[in-house]
Amino acid sequence: MGIEIERRFLVTGEAWRGGVTEACRLDQGYLAREDRVTVRVRVAGAAAKLTIKGPGGLVRPEFEYPVPLQDAEAMLATLCGGRRVAKTRHLVPHGGLTWEVDVFEGPLAGLVIAEVELPAADHPLALPAWAGREVTDDARYSNAVLASLDAPPRG
Repeated sequence: MGIEIERRFLVTGEAWRGGVTEACRLDQGYLAREDRVTVRVRVAGAAAKLTIKGPGGLVRPEFEYPVPLQDAEAMLATLCGGRRVAKTRHLVPHGGLTWEVDVFEGPLAGLVIAEVELPAADHPLALPAWAGREVTDDARYSNAVLASLDAPPRG
């Protein structure tokens, strides 16, 4: 079974930008969200994936499958409605791990979230200075919830 072990943080300041090694624009939409299970389609450059995520916070089931780009674009256009997120993902190495700093666009402009996948739930994590409040267990900051918002969450 696929497992995702991930922590998420709001980002403070711009210091993370100096460590960026790569960036890619992502367009993703949610085909289904029910009982804390989500089905997402994502286009990243010329690649596309269908992802199914189960309930959980730090640790949760995750299954990813490549899909033809043309099919993914059609799903985004016809099946996702207003449940979409556009963002640029920046890769920032820190503390032996690669952090993904997402800069959101459109109605979520101004929101910046960093996430880091861990090899184990108890893996020690050296937080960069720009990692602010942890939102791993705050459902308001899940991409599935953000995809339906007209503005970033407050608080």
